[in-house]
Amino acid sequence: MAKYSIKNMCLPALLFFAAINNVYADNGYKLWLEYNKITNSPLAAAYRQQLQYMIFPAQSDQLKAAKAELLTGLDGMLALKPTDTKNITGGQTIIIGTPRTLNAFSTIVPDSLGSEGYLIKTALINQKKCIVIAANTDAGVMYGVFNFLKLIQTNQPINKLDLADHPRIMYRVLDHWDNLNRTIERGYAGSSIWNWHKLPGIVDQRYIDYARANASIGINGSVVNNVNADALILSPSYLLKVQALANVFRRYGIRIYLSVKFSSPVELGGLKTADPLDPAVKKWWADKADEIYRYIPDFGGFLVKANSEGQPGPQSYGRTHADGANMLADALAPHHGIVMWRAFVYDNKVPDDRFKQAYNEFKPFDGKFKDNVIIQVKNGPIDFQPREPFHPLFGAMPNTPLMMEFQLTQEYLGFSTHLVYEAPLFAECLQSDTYTQGKGSAVARVIKGDFNKKLITGMAGVANIGTDLNWCGHPFAQANWYAFGRMAWNPDQSPAVIAADWLKMTFTNDAGFVSPVKKFMLQSRENTVDYMTPLGLHHIMGVSTHYGPGPWTDNAGRPDWNATYYHRADSAGIGFDRTGTGSNALSQYAPEVKAYWGNLQTCPDEYLLWFHHLSWTYKMRSGRSLWDELVHHYYMGADSVKQMSLTWGKMQGKIDAERFTEVKQLMQVQLNEATTWRDACVLYFQTFSKMPIGAAYPKPQYPLNYYKSMKFYYVPGIGGNNYMTN
Repeated sequence: MAKYSIKNMCLPALLFFAAINNVYADNGYKLWLEYNKITNSPLAAAYRQQLQYMIFPAQSDQLKAAKAELLTGLDGMLALKPTDTKNITGGQTIIIGTPRTLNAFSTIVPDSLGSEGYLIKTALINQKKCIVIAANTDAGVMYGVFNFLKLIQTNQPINKLDLADHPRIMYRVLDHWDNLNRTIERGYAGSSIWNWHKLPGIVDQRYIDYARANASIGINGSVVNNVNADALILSPSYLLKVQALANVFRRYGIRIYLSVKFSSPVELGGLKTADPLDPAVKKWWADKADEIYRYIPDFGGFLVKANSEGQPGPQSYGRTHADGANMLADALAPHHGIVMWRAFVYDNKVPDDRFKQAYNEFKPFDGKFKDNVIIQVKNGPIDFQPREPFHPLFGAMPNTPLMMEFQLTQEYLGFSTHLVYEAPLFAECLQSDTYTQGKGSAVARVIKGDFNKKLITGMAGVANIGTDLNWCGHPFAQANWYAFGRMAWNPDQSPAVIAADWLKMTFTNDAGFVSPVKKFMLQSRENTVDYMTPLGLHHIMGVSTHYGPGPWTDNAGRPDWNATYYHRADSAGIGFDRTGTGSNALSQYAPEVKAYWGNLQTCPDEYLLWFHHLSWTYKMRSGRSLWDELVHHYYMGADSVKQMSLTWGKMQGKIDAERFTEVKQLMQVQLNEATTWRDACVLYFQTFSKMPIGAAYPKPQYPLNYYKSMKFYYVPGIGGNNYMTN
């Protein structure tokens, strides 16, 4: 028999053996529900010993789904299929259910856990040690099961458990900006996952996996169509399609919602008006609500964008936002539905600072909305910028429910080619002190209803989901979906803890991977602010596409679509004066906040140019001039991407080769684009400052005109077939 050595083997054979001895390829489809095999043998053996038997009576569809998830997870991680039993064996039994389904075991679930909370505890039942997962409702049981699986996914001990948790927010909703033709406005991960043409006949497995992923992080609502709505979604043929999705979502505790066009009574109903005070219009909406609930008994309600960016609304008829929202609320009230009425409104006919318009339009109506209306407010006053101060409406309407709206899809944060972990952005806003009820009035407390227990509460996230195999385009963009769910459940959760959990569940528990990758995840958003919009700059991206830099944009058709409107660079300096000597937008905040941001001695560098127009030679806290500080941040931001890429390169072999390679390539794209942002912005602002770029920095590769003339063809997220220029 011939003898073979490594050097005798052909290259394909070497590659084959290398592949089977490394981590298997992974396209990211399973998200954080990988349920990878536990490789720590003693830990896996300990888990198996405690989970050999299971008492899990599951009669309802939701409990059946929870049980199936538990079995799938245990099989994947431990190759374990617990034996169904009706008797406690002691030390080896996991008991799961509600007091109703587990009445034989006298399970007590505190009322304080509400309808969606759960407990996971080690308990003595009939003098035998068991693991109990219990809740007041089937939905709570499902959340408990997913959290129990997370404990195992993240290699936590389960021999002595005493956990209890419940959501702090009632309505935890994903907003899909998906159109009926399957394009996605500001979507960067492929087409819409809703295949309307094949619904209701074909219910894709992807809908089920979407619902599973949402349930695993506590999301309990989904708005499946764009806020720039098509009235057709309310037609009977489309309600049948929506019904098919609702039937899937229901098994996972998720209610379906629809964005509605305010002019639907005219476009769909043949009325001559959509005036909210017209009796015929009121009846049309009431009848339409009745019809929807016949298709979908647990329908959640409506999301409305009105009188903003050309959308119709009550102001078209001389009525108010309260008139419009309350009319829809009355139609939904008999069915316990809600209206999520967006506060993203601005009008180019209003000459005042766009920053101020939502506050000016909504503040006067505090306390005048129906109880089932919640005003959906973006985290900041402009439009999901890389950094914004918290919206002044938070805390300014104590008698009105306010729903936080974050954007998961990275419209202004590099689309799906930049690694940007958004949880620090969420936390920055949520933990900001509004001072509206005195010191300690954080935005998170406002949206949780801490200061008015009568209010309904909510948090919405604009989804970053599409038909890409990995759902979100960039493997790390999944973390923003995951983090949103976790922070909608509890706005006070730590971005660092969430990042660590996501990395362990998605990739590996190897500390040599988790620690360094978590570190750059937590820094990634700040890096992106630095190479895009440092020191409080904002809204300087490319026109229309919002792709790449465009600080020179001054011909977008209306003033507040132009970058020059926001940065106001001139020979004297840069920045938007929002103090009393400027637009006075700061007057919309509590006196403590106004004083903090309005005083140059206390205003943090991060918000400096949001609120102040300063000389290029203004001396910063670092000792540098404003110009030199601006240049420093732009270069530091781009260099940070290079450092992130170097760290990622050291992760080779710790995870599957497929995702490692994809992220490595994306980081090179990000570095190229960060460098473009840096060079284009520094060169443009230099035309005003007339000051040199420090000798220590590499000079831009191209002249300014090169960047201004760049064309980007078929940019995703905007529709259409033409190229767009910056």
